[in-house]
Amino acid sequence: MSDRSVFIGYDPRESAGFAVCVSSIRNRLDAPPPIHGVVLDHLRRDGLFTRPLERREGILWDVVSDAPCATEFSISRFFTPLLARRAGYSGWALFMDCDMLVRADIHQVFNMADPKYAVCCVKHDHQPKESSKMDGQIQTVYPRKNWSSFCLFNLNHPANDALTTEYLNATPGRDLHAFSWLKDDQIGPIAHDWNFLIGYDDLKFPSFRNPSCAHFTLGTPDMPGRENDPYADEWRKELNNWAAQP
Repeated sequence: MSDRSVFIGYDPRESAGFAVCVSSIRNRLDAPPPIHGVVLDHLRRDGLFTRPLERREGILWDVVSDAPCATEFSISRFFTPLLARRAGYSGWALFMDCDMLVRADIHQVFNMADPKYAVCCVKHDHQPKESSKMDGQIQTVYPRKNWSSFCLFNLNHPANDALTTEYLNATPGRDLHAFSWLKDDQIGPIAHDWNFLIGYDDLKFPSFRNPSCAHFTLGTPDMPGRENDPYADEWRKELNNWAAQP
């Protein structure tokens, strides 16, 4: 079985983003790694995700964290190592949010990974000031924000054995997003351009013009107010290419 696999968060509200993300990976490779969706309903069906979620005034709410979830994969992303192992994979499993446009060979990310680390990610210093994002979702601030939006899990590292269903269903989201089961020296780097935050990094680094992965963290270009963001035309072209496939 493959020692490289990709898991992409799925939310029905962002089905177009999911399609673009998958298509943008596959269209740049002759032999892409296996790609899977992280689907909350499937995790519940299989008895893996048991933590209670509620709808409060239209917002998905994680009861354990007593905090909102911007997407259905806010918590379920951390089930990636479990899902990868259940599928028979070894090596590295990449989780990524679905609001991403991959613009380079995804194998480059796996080639960066150092097996001494349990997780590798872009170590953002991301402290948003706005109160909402995407289609009106609450913008929450927590330590290591956006580190978990694009991260490699080392399936062979013993530290990740802590990610049992018991731990994942009982631990507050803010601790999961901060990689609280790891020591700081168990978290390795990925080049910043592989999680380039549109609406932030394009303003912070105006001379940088060619990110490997554009992350539409404030909302994909099909959402109101995001139509003219950088790389929006590329995103729409990728969506049209996907729609035109048999």
